[in-house]
Amino acid sequence: MDTKLLELLVCPVTKGPLDYDRDKQELLSRSARLAYPVRDGIPVLLESEARTLSDEELAALPARTPLV
Repeated sequence: MDTKLLELLVCPVTKGPLDYDRDKQELLSRSARLAYPVRDGIPVLLESEARTLSDEELAALPARTPLV
């Protein structure tokens, strides 16, 4: 996924920043506790398509780092 695109994208629910999980191919919104899928390199930023992050998943996320 293009880092320039990631810098522009925000959570459609909270308008907050998103983190990219390369392994799971998801964009994560910590503030909304949602994981949006990335299908064929295209982010699907629909709340109805997102899955809810569990407390354990949120706790396991590394500290936020700026996209480079």
